[in-house]
Amino acid sequence: MKRIAVFIALAAALAVSAQTIVHIDNPATWKAGSLSSNVGKVVRFDVPFYVCNNYGGYLTVSPRRIMSPTNQALPSSVEYNTIVSNNSTGTIRLNGVSGYHRNGERIDGLQAYVNSTSSLTADGTQTFVGNTRADLATRPDLNTDDSTLVVCAMNLEYFLVENLGSGSMGPSSAAQQARQYSKIIKALVACNADLYGLVEIEQGQGALAKLAQGLTDALGRNFTYINDGKSANGTYTKAGYVYCSDRVKPYGVLRENNQSVQNRKKMQVFTDNMTGEQFIFSINHFKAKSGTGYGQDADQGDGQGIFNYTRTLEAQSVVSSYNSLKYIDPDILIMGDLNAYAKEDPIMTLTNAGMTDLHRYFHADSSYSYVFRGQAGYLDHALVSAEMLPQVAGMAAYHINSDESDDYTYDKSNDETMFRSSDHDPVLVALHLGRSSTALADRLQHGIRIKRTGNKIQINNQNAETCHVRIYTPSGQLVLQDRFSGTEYTTEALLPGGVYIIDVYGYQTRIQQKLIVN
Repeated sequence: MKRIAVFIALAAALAVSAQTIVHIDNPATWKAGSLSSNVGKVVRFDVPFYVCNNYGGYLTVSPRRIMSPTNQALPSSVEYNTIVSNNSTGTIRLNGVSGYHRNGERIDGLQAYVNSTSSLTADGTQTFVGNTRADLATRPDLNTDDSTLVVCAMNLEYFLVENLGSGSMGPSSAAQQARQYSKIIKALVACNADLYGLVEIEQGQGALAKLAQGLTDALGRNFTYINDGKSANGTYTKAGYVYCSDRVKPYGVLRENNQSVQNRKKMQVFTDNMTGEQFIFSINHFKAKSGTGYGQDADQGDGQGIFNYTRTLEAQSVVSSYNSLKYIDPDILIMGDLNAYAKEDPIMTLTNAGMTDLHRYFHADSSYSYVFRGQAGYLDHALVSAEMLPQVAGMAAYHINSDESDDYTYDKSNDETMFRSSDHDPVLVALHLGRSSTALADRLQHGIRIKRTGNKIQINNQNAETCHVRIYTPSGQLVLQDRFSGTEYTTEALLPGGVYIIDVYGYQTRIQQKLIVN
């Protein structure tokens, strides 16, 4: 009876209390403590909120997506410390919401009773929009055509077909293994790639062979794998390749790089059967942030965690391996779980060596592939050499895993959908190999123009290629996304006052421009 009385009292409070509009001038710096004067009131927020964490049976929300500090700022920098501070006070618990909600879902019209500066109770009138499972039924738009080669990299969270229950990771029973396989194969089929680089896959050939056969059966194309000669004995994992032999074929021998961590850094030259073009595909799984580090590998307190020194050595070794191999072809695509965020030393080692970070190139600060304690960022990378960059048509992380609750894993539920098939999202890169001639590059170099009058944004695309349009806040929050074909696109950008970044890209052409809305 006491619980019923509390609910009745709360309902009455929500019904009769005067509604207070809470204005949030800058979502990027909002702090939950600013609600202190509204405790005990019903409030309505004038900006959307986002689900930041769904772990533990309740939601935490914020007017922005909370990002990992070193995904956006250099370790120990002023900007890094500001993000750390903002993150620590930038979310609040949301009660009174029914149904399952994924991280990243937008909440429009949030009206709630303010229990405290750490807790809200929603009144049920809010609307959840976007980033739902239904929105992710098909893979992201990669600007593909009939000749596009699609490459996928994915951490499989220790996929086993043998030695079940022999270690602390992976399925411990045949039933769990069957669910794990069902979820993973559905995810890989949805990615519908021509070439897969997989990490956290069991040593030996059985796991690769099973996935290759599953893809062949599901997609009706011939998939096979590169046999690296490893034995299934032991509980450690490796990186490996599965590919459609109708579309690509390996050229030369597999190169193994065992700097620091064994069997987890590989390079293989592939030939595209359609165009005859070649490129190097480097698949990697760097040392994790877990465990105990000593000396230079101890946690330095700069946000990069344990074993940063080892991961940096691994990045250096990847560059060295590429330099020894690029005489075959200078085009290289580096992918995999590098266990480092975008601004950490291992990734800076790669970009300082001339590689372009495709997450940032295509998606600015909004990209992520992994969520840890409510903070989103990307550990799963895609970087290319300068020679390869003009041949990249599109790139995206496919958010079927990172935003899902841990409750839907193969070992905690009977769910056999592709969702939460791993704790990492698959990352997809679309390649238009051989289209980077000098004449074409010159033709496209100045092909896009952006003009703004008031709130109207007009984009002229002289090349009449398909273009993608995105508008972000400086903190990386996506506020508009669209695409168009033809020579002109116009939109009414009804945005609150502030600074935004317009990002427009088409085939081999990209432009970013600052937008100030008064």
